[in-house]
Amino acid sequence: MSLRRSSRLFKSTSTVTAIDHVNEAPLVITEKKQKQPKRSRSPSKTIVTKKSKPSPIKKAKIQDQFDEPAHWKTVYERIREYRKTAPAPVDTMGCERLAEEQVPEKVQRFQTLVSLMLSSQTKDTVTSAAVKTLQTSLSGGLTLNSILQVDEKVLDNYIKSVGFHNRKAKYIKDAAIILRDKYDGDIPDTIEGLTSLPGVGPKMGYLALQCAWKINAGIGVDVHVHRIGNRLGWCDTVNGQPEDTRKQLQSWLPKEYWRPINPLLVGFGQVMCLPRGPKCGECPVSDLCPSAVTKVKKMKNMKEEEKVVMDQGNNIQVKMEQVEEEQDIKTIAFAGGHEPKLIKTEKNPLDW
Repeated sequence: MSLRRSSRLFKSTSTVTAIDHVNEAPLVITEKKQKQPKRSRSPSKTIVTKKSKPSPIKKAKIQDQFDEPAHWKTVYERIREYRKTAPAPVDTMGCERLAEEQVPEKVQRFQTLVSLMLSSQTKDTVTSAAVKTLQTSLSGGLTLNSILQVDEKVLDNYIKSVGFHNRKAKYIKDAAIILRDKYDGDIPDTIEGLTSLPGVGPKMGYLALQCAWKINAGIGVDVHVHRIGNRLGWCDTVNGQPEDTRKQLQSWLPKEYWRPINPLLVGFGQVMCLPRGPKCGECPVSDLCPSAVTKVKKMKNMKEEEKVVMDQGNNIQVKMEQVEEEQDIKTIAFAGGHEPKLIKTEKNPLDW
């Protein structure tokens, strides 16, 4: 076999071999990819944090005694003089003035008690109107018997303008039954007896004794006396109750002031020492009040001044020139450092 023929044979054999390998199905080893679990497309959960309830305010331990404040007599007299020319709603519509004069004394006392029960958390103007409605609308006027006979819903409708009228209507009805059964139709003449009645707290009790029985057993402390007493530095009961203010005031204030201090400070609080925005700049006792602060502010103003000059011809001329001047402007503002917190009590929530 020639060399050329053998080489062709070799090439042919190689080609067939290559073709055979091509026709065979190749063994392909593939790794299967593990399917990852599908993530659930659940909506994103919103985490709601519950608001924690504010912890109840604990009644602070308040001392019953308080040192006699300096200059308190001066402050008292200034307020008294101011009030002579500054009338307030309490002067004509306070509870001690709402009882009718032409009725028997026993009825007057009952009307005074009802007026006080209606007055809590209610303006004097509204209380006065409600009492007048009872006096003119009830059969027989505002008496114990008329209250005993009237339906509670009808009574509630008569006094619907006052705060918490639903509760007050029930209190008045229940108190009337107690007065009939235990006190011969009159009102009690002791603070213990008065405060045992439903809806009657110490403030109402002491005011009822003063106005109805002319008994000066204690100071009637309402929201005005509580607020102004602390603002003036006459007590330190910003975290206390009206009863704490009463005890501290009575520890140093002479007894002859116990009755007049209520209408005096109530009226002062209605027209001058307001709950919000007290008029410290107009107050007659701001210089002695620890709650008032004097602020000094620098103000620059322009004013005209005459200036004499010589012109080129040595003639005297007068010119007006703008001159800047600085002034100290004093203002009296409320400091707010002695403001009491109004903490309602569970026992007598309406005794304010």
